[in-house]
Parts: sequence; C-alpha cells; structure tokens
Amino acid sequence: MLYFDIRSLEARAESVDGWLDAGDSVWGEGESRPVDPGVHVTGRLSSAGQGRFYFSGQLEGTAVAECRRCLAEATVAVSDEVQLIFAESGVDEAEESDVIPIPAGERELDLRPAIREEWLLAVPAFALCREDCRGLCPSCGADRNTGDCTCPPPSDPRWDALRNLR
Repeated sequence: MLYFDIRSLEARAESVDGWLDAGDSVWGEGESRPVDPGVHVTGRLSSAGQGRFYFSGQLEGTAVAECRRCLAEATVAVSDEVQLIFAESGVDEAEESDVIPIPAGERELDLRPAIREEWLLAVPAFALCREDCRGLCPSCGADRNTGDCTCPPPSDPRWDALRNLR
C-alpha cells in the first residue's frame, strides 16, 4: 500500500511495505520500468510538523536496460535508500526544490509519483549485459560476442609516419 490518510499520519507514523507495479499508470511511455512484479518499497512515513511528512526507506527491483556496448537487452538490479519530504501547498518549505508538494485539501498522501522519480534516478544510465561484453565492431556493426568479424583492426592515420619508419 502506497496511499496513506494524511489525518492518521499526523497522529502516528506508518510502516511502509508495498509494491509499485510495473503496469501502474504512474509510469510514462519510454521510461525505464521495473520488471514484474515491480518496485518493492519499504520504510517509515511520519509527520514532520504541521502539514509536513517525512519518508525514509528503501526501494528495490530489477530494470531492463540496453547494454551500452552491444545494445542487447540487459537486466540490472536496482536498490536505493530514499528520503523524501512532503509538504502541503502554502507551507513555506513546499516552495523548496527538494520538497514534494501536496495539493491543498488533499486527504491522501500518494507515494507512487515520488517513488517513480526516485526509481528513474536510481536506474543505472549505462548497463552491461555482462562484464566481458566485447561490444559491436566499429566498422561493420557485427556483435563481437557471437564471434569475430573479418574487418581489419581499426588504425589511426596519425601513427602512419611512425609505422613507415620500420
């Protein structure tokens, strides 16, 4: 469960143990979504003063990314510590860039959009399908993980003068 009644949060802290599903409507087109079942979110959500709330926890899951060397599909484990501050609109801190605003009059605090943002920041920008990935040939584009191509090794013409000295 990633929805919480704001009135009950003002009285007591809540434990968070829920999932942000891979098929949830919070995900946008083309974003790095998690693999099923989704992002596991655990932590604690508590009041941090009048109209402010603090979440401290962990998110974990697996993402599918493109290998940066050979462009094959790669799965990467994602795990991150998360600290979030929510503030109702009109509270001074709600104007700060690191505070997530809660619309005025809102009765429920929805963690899903903030967890989505943290997930997107935690997913590695550069993934590898495996540590010893050989990548693509720069000349013909063949996948060097499946075998060698017949292209000659690339040479830098700036070294030609030194090669001619032999």
